[in-house]
Amino acid sequence: MTATGVLPSQALRDLIRDGSITAASPITDAQIQPASIDLRLGTVAYRVRASFLAGHGRKVADRLAEFEMHRVDLTAGAVLEKGCVYVIPLMEGLALPPGITAVANAKSSTGRLDLLTRTITDGGTEFDRIPEAYTGPLYAEVCPRSFSVLVRPGMRLNQIRFRAGQAVLDDAALQALHAREPLVTGDPVISDGLGFSVDLRPVAGDLVGYRAKPHTGVVDLDLIGHYPARDFWEEVRTDDGRIILDPGAFYILVSREAVTIPPDYAAEMAPYLAMVGEFRVHYAGFFDPGFGHAAAGGAGSRGVLEVRCHEAPFVLEHGQVVGRLVYERMSERPATLYGQAIKSNYQGQGLKLAKQFRDG
Repeated sequence: MTATGVLPSQALRDLIRDGSITAASPITDAQIQPASIDLRLGTVAYRVRASFLAGHGRKVADRLAEFEMHRVDLTAGAVLEKGCVYVIPLMEGLALPPGITAVANAKSSTGRLDLLTRTITDGGTEFDRIPEAYTGPLYAEVCPRSFSVLVRPGMRLNQIRFRAGQAVLDDAALQALHAREPLVTGDPVISDGLGFSVDLRPVAGDLVGYRAKPHTGVVDLDLIGHYPARDFWEEVRTDDGRIILDPGAFYILVSREAVTIPPDYAAEMAPYLAMVGEFRVHYAGFFDPGFGHAAAGGAGSRGVLEVRCHEAPFVLEHGQVVGRLVYERMSERPATLYGQAIKSNYQGQGLKLAKQFRDG
C-alpha cells in the first residue's frame, strides 16, 4: 500500500517498472525528477484551429480529425509558430492503478518562454488533470505566445506528478510547518496556501524584470545560454516601486520572498485571487522537494513570476500579493532532492530568464 502523498522518484521508477507508465522509447534517468517525470514530444505536431478537450467518452485522435489543419513532421526539427495551437502526441502513456492520480504542468523554462503547454487525455474534461485508473495516451497542447520556437522529438516541455490520495496542507498545518522550518523570508501570508508578493524594490539597482519583445527571431529550445537577452527582452526598470502592466504584454518578474520547500514536501504554484487585478501570474511549475533548501545546497530561492496583463493597463506595486504556493506532503522522502547532483537550473535563483538566454 502506497502511503498518502506525492510520489517520489523511487516510487516513479516502480511505476515505470510495473508498466503503469509506458513509453515509446525507454524513459531516461534525466527525465526523473525528485517528484515528477518529464514528458517528451513525439515525432509529429498537429496544427489545429483551436484548443480543445476530448470530452467524456471521446478520444483525442478522433477530435484531431475535426480540428486538424495540417501536420508538421518534427523528426528533423520544426518551428512552432507564435500564436498557433498545436497538439503533439507524447512518447509517454499511462495505465494508472486505482488510487493513483496524476497532474501535469509546464516545466519552468517552458513557462518563462511564455510557451503555453497543457496536457490532454482521452476522455478528458479538464487540462492537466488525470484521474485514477486512466489508461491511454498523453498529448501536449502547445501554443507559443511570445516567441516562435524550434522543437524536436524528445524535447521536454511539460512534466507529470503522481499522487496517492490527497495530502494538501491546510492553513493550520502550513503555519505549523513554517513555525518548525521557515518556508519563506519575512512574515508568511497563509490563506489557502503560502502567498507570495512581487519585488519591485531590488536591493541594488532598478532592474525589476523583463518584457518580451513583440517581433523576434525563433528560439531553438536546445540552445542553452545562446541568445542575447536584449534581442528578445526589454528591461523593466523602476525607482518608485511600481510598474504599469500593458494589456497583452508578457513579463518576467520575481517574488519578494525567498521560498523553501523542505525535503518531505512538494509545492505547486497557483493563482491568488482574480479580484486583485486584471493580470495573471502564470502558474507554470512544480516546486520539487529541496527547492531553496539548505539540505540541497539552497538558501531560499525566489519564485520567478510569469505575468500577463489582460483587459486594461494595471498598476502593480511592490509587495502586492500575486500568487500562492500550495504545499503537499510527499509519500516518502525522495532519493534525490532538487539541486542535489541533478544539475537543477534554478536552485538559488533570483530574477532569471529561461536557460536559453544569456546576458548581453
